[in-house]
Amino acid sequence: MELHEKVLVSEGFLSTTHGELGCTECHGGDEDAANMNAAHKGMQADPTFPDATATCGQCHEEEAELAKTSLHFTLGTFRPMVHQRADQDPTKLSMLDQGMDNHCYSCHASCGECHVSRPNFAKGGFISGHNFNKTPDQTNQCTACHGSRVGNEFTGETGSGDVHYTKHGMNCMSCHGDHDLHGDGNVGHRDRYDVEGLASCQDCHELDNQVEQHAIHGEKLSCNVCHSQPYANCYGCHVGLDGQGLAFFKNPDEEELFRIGRNPEPNPKRPEEWMLVRRVPSVPTSFEYYGKDLLSNYERLNNWKYASPHNIQRKTTQNRDCNNCHGNEDLFLTEDKVEPEFRKANKKIIVPVAMIPEKQASKMKKKKKKKSGYF
Repeated sequence: MELHEKVLVSEGFLSTTHGELGCTECHGGDEDAANMNAAHKGMQADPTFPDATATCGQCHEEEAELAKTSLHFTLGTFRPMVHQRADQDPTKLSMLDQGMDNHCYSCHASCGECHVSRPNFAKGGFISGHNFNKTPDQTNQCTACHGSRVGNEFTGETGSGDVHYTKHGMNCMSCHGDHDLHGDGNVGHRDRYDVEGLASCQDCHELDNQVEQHAIHGEKLSCNVCHSQPYANCYGCHVGLDGQGLAFFKNPDEEELFRIGRNPEPNPKRPEEWMLVRRVPSVPTSFEYYGKDLLSNYERLNNWKYASPHNIQRKTTQNRDCNNCHGNEDLFLTEDKVEPEFRKANKKIIVPVAMIPEKQASKMKKKKKKKSGYF
């Protein structure tokens, strides 16, 4: 967007419901002041952060209260998870928290950053002259934050894109409605998949057992195992401050991979035995700019996690032929693909070679031979 587009208020906004409220109603300041400095005293650029109940909540009480607990707003799973990997010395925890505040918690999304402007993480700026949009803009708001791992895969900047977008013209909000983005009102989630009402394939697609592969695999595989393409994995994220004190991160190691792992904790939300996994981007030295050995217990938790790539296709390499997956050790998270120091933590996810399903006989021979394999 051009710079002027990001800062100028459109005339059309003034005749909208929000525009008729007046600037100070939401932003504060003094509308009767005689000069700019006095008029701007006490003004909030984003009156929806850190608490939107005093502004948005005047008219949208339920939404403002709900959004206040959403992971988009709180990033509530980050600190507890990282602290489990941390050295428990209070001084080191304080250093780690400083690093997380400078980097991890810069990614929050307020009401305004989804409905009025680009997120601060993406350098801010109005997307339509201060007009309030009920539906977030996929490019300027959703994928401005969820870029390489979601946006590029979904639109086809990497890979073949997602069939929901490339063929059917769907966008983020086609699956992730307000019940999803605003959260479920609960706190203490273990991870982002723990939110009630999270979008799933089954919301639109019923498992059709008339399809041979569905009948054979049933609920043993997550949909992504058969219908995703290779997806981004990054390993070495490090954070720090530059000479001007601006926070930065760098991630030198990234590659497109496809890894099938075991589900360590099958549950009603994710009952599958087999799922796609992705290496978490952090490493034990990620926060070393702020202090040494801050993540001294890094190996306490598994660093291969459940993945849900946004690059779905009906036909993929692995489902075009059974033996593109069966007997193909390259696709599975075997022990040799995990660093020795992390093998214990990932034990429940790592796939023993003996568990990889055997190659299938040709269709002619298959009739005479009993089907085998874990799938």
